[in-house]
Amino acid sequence: MTIGLLGKKCGMTRIYTDEGIAIPVTIIEVLPNHVTQIKTVDNDGYAAIQVSMGERKRSRVNKPTAGHFAKAGVVPGISTKEFTVKNEEMNDIVLGAEIKLDRFTEGQFVDVTSTSKGKGYAGAIKRHHFRSQDATHGNSLSHRAPGSIGQRQSPGKVFKGKKMSGHLGDKQRTILSQRIVRIDMERNLVMIRGAVPGAPSTFVVIRPAIKKSAQGEGHGN
Repeated sequence: MTIGLLGKKCGMTRIYTDEGIAIPVTIIEVLPNHVTQIKTVDNDGYAAIQVSMGERKRSRVNKPTAGHFAKAGVVPGISTKEFTVKNEEMNDIVLGAEIKLDRFTEGQFVDVTSTSKGKGYAGAIKRHHFRSQDATHGNSLSHRAPGSIGQRQSPGKVFKGKKMSGHLGDKQRTILSQRIVRIDMERNLVMIRGAVPGAPSTFVVIRPAIKKSAQGEGHGN
């Protein structure tokens, strides 16, 4: 199964096992997703489905977007995502169908994709974990400076990709092989062990893990 779900990060908490062990978890609200488009190999060159989450007023979307959702017979969503699927997975998928949390099970490993927190312009120490220079006598105004960045006549330039100061965060990041600790179907909540990138209310994508199975066995192990 390669089809995932769209959700919204609520925050973090901890739950306790029967033995009293505290497990840090991230709570993600996964409202029912709706299939808004089905792509086939014959029409589009590849097989994929597009899903949307949540509801938005029709007056808040433009006409092309409203027509796209109307064609699928669903209300406009607040976020959409496309999942590339295998041909055999297309058999039970119909346009406008509802996809719920029951596609996942407790104990299953999933990959979670989200946008990390934006932290603005940062120096090399905070951005790339450089060590600072000596803070003792003799060092003036260079305590957090990155140091030398170039060479001499040859090659006489700074190579692309050099670790320097710049924009930190606000990047799409994926956390692999996180275990689902608990699923609350009544409140549409899923609790995933560990941290998930992004601030609360950030949209996340949950999909089956590509490196671990539901039993926790890695491929090739």
